[in-house]
Amino acid sequence: MAVPKKRTSKSKKKIRRNVCRDKTNGIAAKAFSLAQSILTGRSKGFYYATNNKSSQSSK
Repeated sequence: MAVPKKRTSKSKKKIRRNVCRDKTNGIAAKAFSLAQSILTGRSKGFYYATNNKSSQSSK
């Protein structure tokens, strides 16, 4: 016969939720930092394609 499991406490739920949120906040902060460095042109460890057509057509 099936037996109901014990209930998870509120504190354990909060701990698990906060661990998950901290991971996502860290990833979001890294992505935002990378985007800022790319926009300012100071990125040294990330390569990306640029659109050179607009600069050539204006010449």
